[in-house]
Amino acid sequence: MNPQKPDRQHDSDQQEIVARQGLRLPAITLKHLQSAGIYCQPTVSIEHQHLARRYVLRGVESGGAVADLGAYASFVAEDGNALPWLQRVDIIGVNGVHAIVVGPVLLRMEMIRIERTYDLLITRHSLTGSDSGRRPRLESSILFHGRRGSLEMELWGEDAEFKGAVCPVFYSRSGELREVPAEFRRAVAKITAGVCCVGCRHCHLLEPRLSTCHLKQNFADVEA
Repeated sequence: MNPQKPDRQHDSDQQEIVARQGLRLPAITLKHLQSAGIYCQPTVSIEHQHLARRYVLRGVESGGAVADLGAYASFVAEDGNALPWLQRVDIIGVNGVHAIVVGPVLLRMEMIRIERTYDLLITRHSLTGSDSGRRPRLESSILFHGRRGSLEMELWGEDAEFKGAVCPVFYSRSGELREVPAEFRRAVAKITAGVCCVGCRHCHLLEPRLSTCHLKQNFADVEA
């Protein structure tokens, strides 16, 4: 009997949960986010477009910050470039929902900041098993998971001019540098700005939607 097998299975199960649901935050962190009025929704859902007769993924850009705490989630294309939002959402408060996006494949960017310490999770989400006409399954995988990264700048204060241009540095447990994949560095700099945006009321990653003809062409390219 291999005593390491249960541990490996447990690790695999935990990774699958993180890939699907997002960063697993301690109860005390969740409590502080709630107290600070920061609403971050990293959920990816499967939705059916009745007119087009197809399934898509739906995500929400949301989050914001106070001085000592921030949380943000959004989505980018597979190459790391910005996606157009389906619709922008205006709310009475701050640090909440900013926009909605749908598509056949979504890459989720999620970040939590506690003062100058950052956690970053990048995951890929797609649909599988939809050829038979039945409801497809959500397939999720982790592309990058950086824990306790650091950035010695107060982007929410005296260093605000650097927002969108810098991002945290992450290390492995053994002290080796863990570099964010090159295609995602621009998006990571943007979401870093998001978790430092005090009283956030705008999008940091999603952009104004393209024309209808461009959206149809994007889906045609994916389906081809």
